[in-house]
Amino acid sequence: MSAPLRSVVLAGGGTAGHVSPLLALADELRRRHPELVITCVGTQTGLEARLVPERGYPFLTIPRVPLPRRPTLDLLRLPRRLAGSVRAALDILRAQQAQVVVGFGGYVSTPVYLAARRLGVPVVVHEQNARPGLANRVGARFARAVAVTFPGTPLSGAVRTGMPLRRQIADLDRAARRVEARTAYGIDPGLPTLLVTGGSLGAQRLNEAFAGAAAELSAAGVAVIHLCGRGKSFAPATVPGGAPYIVREYAEAIELAYAAADLVVARSGASTVCELSAVGLPAIYVPLPIGNGEQRLNAADLVGRGGGLLVADSEVTTPWVREVVIPFVTDPGALAAMAAAAAEAGERDGDKLLADLVEGAVR
Repeated sequence: MSAPLRSVVLAGGGTAGHVSPLLALADELRRRHPELVITCVGTQTGLEARLVPERGYPFLTIPRVPLPRRPTLDLLRLPRRLAGSVRAALDILRAQQAQVVVGFGGYVSTPVYLAARRLGVPVVVHEQNARPGLANRVGARFARAVAVTFPGTPLSGAVRTGMPLRRQIADLDRAARRVEARTAYGIDPGLPTLLVTGGSLGAQRLNEAFAGAAAELSAAGVAVIHLCGRGKSFAPATVPGGAPYIVREYAEAIELAYAAADLVVARSGASTVCELSAVGLPAIYVPLPIGNGEQRLNAADLVGRGGGLLVADSEVTTPWVREVVIPFVTDPGALAAMAAAAAEAGERDGDKLLADLVEGAVR
């Protein structure tokens, strides 16, 4: 039988991909246990240092310990740095009297996992990507429960929970909010609408390809919401009387952009893939061409089930927008079929399923 939850420590950071599911779980645990003490652990330099306090949760830091992937001088310094970070994590877990640690990966998670193991505090790991990171591969070896977002993620004993999402997205009814959303963006509710986004940093490839096709999209009657990334705004060329092409650096309420859209063109970060499938949005995914290939893997299962298309970064050009995107976004039948497949594959209750594992880890 599970003991009452009194104190939980959540660890993760560096990028929004780690912090967003951490906050979604925190919100679900707070809904279930209003008196629960939730402490978030991160580093001073990660996005968590801003995002966690903004959401109203206590935030404590430990020293950042990058794990070198090749022999360098940093590898020689690693034991001392890691030991110092583990000591800081031990102090936090003792002070908070933590009953369970939940880690989401990133540099901060490894020391917290090791500190929890030393103290006998149960660990729950959540891996966001199809290809697990080093920190979560370490933590999963002694975790009481391991949750993954995508099927086939190679972590032993893993349970698929999907991605914990904010309730504003998980509960979104796109059809019910379409008119409201398009009106908020100044778009005629009857126009086919395309959302282009490269995430908070933007994607230069997407920006250039779609900026070059702005006039043709406008002339074809396709309204565009283009989230170009901070500091990358541009003035699109449209035609008189054509559909609007709206450029924003980012969206404060991304759920409104989702409600407005008929089709999305985006990178295939784990959060993006999970959000779009959860709300049943057809999408063309353009994986980041650098890194370990995780973005292609993130979208592979969804694409295989008909819920999206996968296109190589090198193929995304202005002629491609003209020849592929415009015909697709103006084909209601094709969009409806892909939307249904995306919704079928999507998981809206990742936060609840992960919270169940956390409760079960406390005996």
